[in-house]
Amino acid sequence: MNATVATAIFAAFMVLTVVLGLLAVRGRGSGGGLTEWSVGGRSLGTVFIWVLMAGESYTSFSYLGAAGWGYNFGAPVLYVLAYMSCGYAIGYVVGPMLWAYARRHGLVGITDIVAHRYRRPWLGAAVAVLATVCLLPYIQLQITGMGVVVSTISYGTISLDWAYFIGFAVTTGFVVVSGLRGSAWVSVLKDVLVIATLGFLAVYVPLHYFGGYGPFLDRIVAEKPQWLTFPGHASGGLGQSWFITTTLINSLTVVIFPTTVAGYLGARNADVLRRNAMYLPFYNVLLFVPMLLGLAALFVVPGLTGAGSNLALFKLVVDSLPAWAVGVIGVAAALSSIVPMAVFMLVIGTMWGRSVLGAVPRLASRQKLWSQVVVVVAGALALVLTYTAPNTLVRLSLISYEGMAQLVPMLLLGLVWRRLTMYAAVSGLVAGFALVCVLVFGGHDPVWGVNAGIVGLAVNMVVALAVTWLGPRERGDDRPDTEVLALEDEFPRAGAAASGSD
Repeated sequence: MNATVATAIFAAFMVLTVVLGLLAVRGRGSGGGLTEWSVGGRSLGTVFIWVLMAGESYTSFSYLGAAGWGYNFGAPVLYVLAYMSCGYAIGYVVGPMLWAYARRHGLVGITDIVAHRYRRPWLGAAVAVLATVCLLPYIQLQITGMGVVVSTISYGTISLDWAYFIGFAVTTGFVVVSGLRGSAWVSVLKDVLVIATLGFLAVYVPLHYFGGYGPFLDRIVAEKPQWLTFPGHASGGLGQSWFITTTLINSLTVVIFPTTVAGYLGARNADVLRRNAMYLPFYNVLLFVPMLLGLAALFVVPGLTGAGSNLALFKLVVDSLPAWAVGVIGVAAALSSIVPMAVFMLVIGTMWGRSVLGAVPRLASRQKLWSQVVVVVAGALALVLTYTAPNTLVRLSLISYEGMAQLVPMLLLGLVWRRLTMYAAVSGLVAGFALVCVLVFGGHDPVWGVNAGIVGLAVNMVVALAVTWLGPRERGDDRPDTEVLALEDEFPRAGAAASGSD
């Protein structure tokens, strides 16, 4: 009976998710083109941008990984809160800059921006390939996370294999048709459920198992003090230096991550992004809940190891809550996989449809169609690899964030400093990315207690500056600065911005 109730609730919400995603484009016809599909016609207001970008932050990691890290290590998991908050502060400046530059030149993603800045279409295609390598593992992680959640809340009735397929089918079902706008609409449903379920669990678990927060925290201090200080419990050296450097590298990376930039470019105006940067940190408070529940699980379900520790939160609720409540919590976690998965697939499709396939003259007139095809192909590839060779993408995920960080000089420095040449940007990127791969795959991350990504970024910057000053000069680019750089007067403050509401 429990399995029937929970599964029925899950199924109903999955149907609602697809319907909601498809309704997002009702009345807009099929003509909108790539801009409408990939960045919502640059028309999304504060509410939709807020829930969409929060959706990228609250993935299946919020319910599984955050609780698992809290269960296994303790204090080091707080890096998530630190880098996201710092990233929002950086995004207050970077978001409007990228939005204005892309709007001015009719661009729809980071590959477009790079190709325009350096006037090299092939460079946009190369960045698309690199970004795809870094993003595909995230699609697989969301598929895997959803599979674990669905199998657990259905009390084993739905197998992992079927759960993986459901995640792929539901996401593809609306994102191919409705694009970024559909993801934003589904994000509203997801956020309502996430806020409600995590708010409930924040009260329920400490009261039910410990009699309140006081006894719960007293017990942690008395019995598990090593979980409360750096480097945490058995974390392998994730101390203060690692925490600081990881916060720095991730906060820089998150603002140029292709999915984040898609959110930026979907905004109606620059001021929407400034307000969003101020509001998003309030959402971070919710991340304390799965972290604390991971610590609570140490006493309720001790002995979880390996991947089993990621189920710490669900182990607390499956046996103690009624089936309908388990179903609703499971839906919130499943949607926390579906929304970011949709944006990851959308961004990969846009990059390839615009900068790779779209760069071929014979295919350039059907960029939206090719982008939609690539969405299905990328999702299907991640799904097949989840079934057949899951460790392939898991290995690649080790360099995803640290690898994407190496695009920071090429993208951000290049938009504010005209002297940075294409040769310098590419040389720095190659040097930094190669070093990250050597360190990470060689088992040297952290290296000397420091995040390997920051070491790679430092080398990247040194090489880029050296080649700029000592290497070959760009010739023949006589475009004015207004065409090449992101100038401050391009992104107006609130008074000059277009108005409107969701």
